[in-house]
Amino acid sequence: MSRTVVAALIRRDLLITTSYRLAFVLELLYGVLDLGLYYFISETFEGLSSTDLGAAPTYFAFAAVGVVMGAVLDATSASVAYRIRNEQVTGTLEAVSTTPATALELCVGLVGFPFLFASARAGFYLVVAAIWMELDLTGTSWTGLALVFLATGAAVAPIGILAAAAVLVLKRGDVISGTLVYLMTILAGMVFPVSVLPDWLQPLAVIVPLRYAFDGARQALFTGSGWEDDVLVLVATAVVLWPVAVLLFSLAAAWARRAGSLSEY
Repeated sequence: MSRTVVAALIRRDLLITTSYRLAFVLELLYGVLDLGLYYFISETFEGLSSTDLGAAPTYFAFAAVGVVMGAVLDATSASVAYRIRNEQVTGTLEAVSTTPATALELCVGLVGFPFLFASARAGFYLVVAAIWMELDLTGTSWTGLALVFLATGAAVAPIGILAAAAVLVLKRGDVISGTLVYLMTILAGMVFPVSVLPDWLQPLAVIVPLRYAFDGARQALFTGSGWEDDVLVLVATAVVLWPVAVLLFSLAAAWARRAGSLSEY
């Protein structure tokens, strides 16, 4: 895999994103407002007994991780399909597909910038939460958190790549991926504990990879340990899903080229 191709795609996406300065600022502001919403919800219920929050000391700490990790999850899954759809509409997808880049290089390049940008936003949100909302990060394992971020991106990116393949064939795979990720975050305990789900739904939460992303991040942030097993599960998920996702993306791109539909929308 050529790092030059991947770096070129990431640089292109960086330049496009930073060229829309207002949208860039509003995207950061949206995450801060989201944190504020859950902060004031937690203040409303302060002092009440809570369901099992795992490693999180308070409900706000629990929900803050959901918001922070949610940015990474969305960037490496649903947003990839939206970007492929946008490139179809603007006509740049056909040009990119004519380059000698392999399917793997295109896939890594497509998810590279969204993941890096979302990780930077996640770090910014944590700083805001620590300074403004008194989120206690004194026991954080920053190495563990970084590894959880990387493992999460690796495990979830194949969902975005599969959605991108669906866009090439069905044109509206972005809707499918967005719905799937939304349902998975509910089951995984993004902003409320899994224990409050109906009994018949709780076994599903065990097999949803996103569960381990949230649990691992909470362990790394609030206890500084216990995140290792979650990282291993996420890495194992990535090892299984990446070859499948790249193969299907390659087949979808080849089909679209033969059908002459790369620029159709």
